[in-house]
Amino acid sequence: MAVIALKPWFERQFPVVGNDSYWPLLERLEGTPMRIKAKFEPYPDALLQSKVGAEWSVLENIGHLVDLEPLWIGRVSDIAQGLEFMRPADLSNRQTHEADHNTKTLEELWFSLTELRTQFLDLLQTLSSADLDKAALHPRLKTPMKIVDLMYFVAEHDDHHLATCSMLLKKSQRKRTF
Repeated sequence: MAVIALKPWFERQFPVVGNDSYWPLLERLEGTPMRIKAKFEPYPDALLQSKVGAEWSVLENIGHLVDLEPLWIGRVSDIAQGLEFMRPADLSNRQTHEADHNTKTLEELWFSLTELRTQFLDLLQTLSSADLDKAALHPRLKTPMKIVDLMYFVAEHDDHHLATCSMLLKKSQRKRTF
């Protein structure tokens, strides 16, 4: 069976999303912590900490989602406040590289993500229709994004890292069988 490679995150482009996608995207974003728990809880910590080459481990990928949650909250606020530009991300991911997420348990990372994601979801649910019509420029993509566009971006980012985790586990398990 041919393996299809996961396109690098920084090479991805994102479509404009209509406000009618708000509720499905809210549902998708709410489900990320539950999916993490269901998918990765059965695996031992040693496997979740293992790396394949220079790639982040499963725990580091999940920790990265935790690290970025304040950015998403801030970007929603930027758009709702009518700012021209969303705040930039640290494209070097320094926080994730320095956080030593492999010393944490899946439960700890899951709890942190659940707490922060709840704050993000709560903020999204306080927005007015007028807020949903505002847009700000995404600093890297140089394209205007409304809040639903950002919600789609975050959901895709979540899925990108969950897919990466699944692929890492498959590689790690193959490596350990030989």
